[in-house]
Amino acid sequence: MSVSTVSARDVRASGLGATESLKQLPMRRLPDAPAPSAHLKWARVGFDRYEVRLDGGVIGYVEVVGAVYVVLEGHRYDRAVEILQTLVFDDALSALDPRGDIRTA
Repeated sequence: MSVSTVSARDVRASGLGATESLKQLPMRRLPDAPAPSAHLKWARVGFDRYEVRLDGGVIGYVEVVGAVYVVLEGHRYDRAVEILQTLVFDDALSALDPRGDIRTA
């Protein structure tokens, strides 16, 4: 099996550099605050991390990595397990929601 390499010059010549790839990603905005009646609550706990709670207890975290939301399930951040990567914050919350609907009261 042979391994091929691609030089930076080849990437630039193809027109598919990192800048162009980044431009194709959707614009990211901060998520809206949870509704007071929402059973699932989230709060920003770091520059790039949200803590997600259900009935007062932590059920997971959502990390922001570029334009991607990385969903971690678990009560403690240092032991949480990645379960999903998505470009949509609501999908990240839904992955942690045992009821499957983040909008219900």
